[in-house]
Amino acid sequence: MTFSISKLSEWYDVVQQIMPEIKHPILLLKGNLGAGKTTFSQFLLKELESQDEISSPTYSIVNEYDTPKGKVFHFDLYRLRSVEEAYDFGIEEYLDNCYLSIIEWPEIYMDELDGYDFHQMSITNTDSGRVIEFD
Repeated sequence: MTFSISKLSEWYDVVQQIMPEIKHPILLLKGNLGAGKTTFSQFLLKELESQDEISSPTYSIVNEYDTPKGKVFHFDLYRLRSVEEAYDFGIEEYLDNCYLSIIEWPEIYMDELDGYDFHQMSITNTDSGRVIEFD
């Protein structure tokens, strides 16, 4: 699925179309700094009826949110220098015990996802807004 958006409010439409397509417990978010990965996550978590305050996990590495469907973990792996750091904070335990894991900057952990089912979403900034690709 591919979407083009130019306004913040259009994230809601993207989430509405992607939600029924999420069949796997892991969603990888790729995109440059400022592309909208956290913004998408905020809209998604609101759609999942989380009552928690939703913020970027840049410094905490992982944030936990409650939803009626179960726990959602939101990761930001940007600051990790090695895959060992992911193991050190117990990423596998999180991935195995939730309704959904949203992982921003997943590149450092990609090889470790063998055996996991996941979706990928890339967000690209353009002159007129953003292009989102979901699979």
